[in-house]
Amino acid sequence: MRLLIVEDEKRLALSLAAGLTAEGYAVDVVHDGLEGLHRAGEGVYDLVVLDIMLPGMNGYRVCAALRAAGHDVPILMLTAKDGEYDEAEGLDTGADDYLTKPFSYVVLVARVKALLRRRGRAGASPVIGVGDMRVDTAARRVHCGEAEVTLTAKEFAVLEQLARRAGEVVAKAEILEHVWDFAYEGDPNIVEVYVSALRRKLGAGRIQTVRGAGYRLVAAP
Repeated sequence: MRLLIVEDEKRLALSLAAGLTAEGYAVDVVHDGLEGLHRAGEGVYDLVVLDIMLPGMNGYRVCAALRAAGHDVPILMLTAKDGEYDEAEGLDTGADDYLTKPFSYVVLVARVKALLRRRGRAGASPVIGVGDMRVDTAARRVHCGEAEVTLTAKEFAVLEQLARRAGEVVAKAEILEHVWDFAYEGDPNIVEVYVSALRRKLGAGRIQTVRGAGYRLVAAP
């Protein structure tokens, strides 16, 4: 899943991005409210972590503008302020949750996961079936038949992208974009490394290579 952090405290923003990336999310960071509104308005994010005190446009206005434009992406607002009035204003503009600084990183991750689970329940089923394999996107667990397969966060993220489009060809560039982030400048062959790891754990026949096009997830032969 892809997250956007809109936070002008650069050290905090980069720390949060590093932690959430380790959890298996693709994370983009911007430090300005106007840029945050533009990026969030592209509709490619599963959740936005939005600070209130921002240059360019404050978080209340960013949130209100996104909701007015019809975007239903979950928004977790961050603020250094405290008090019921601030919380009420944030929620009134359409935020889904509210966290006051300083906060525990563990609590932030729990809130992020809860918002993503809530969105999953409101939309498609969090469990994707491909043959005898079940990919639970909410619990982040995978079963092949009766056996559970243990995956790393990145392995699961790659598998989730393939499972959501099971039977279709998913390009390597699409996997890079959704599992890593727009700013990734490493070796694009990293996708092949993770696909190879998934084949070892799930069975080689489940992921087909379509030469020059990408990968396709199918039921086990």
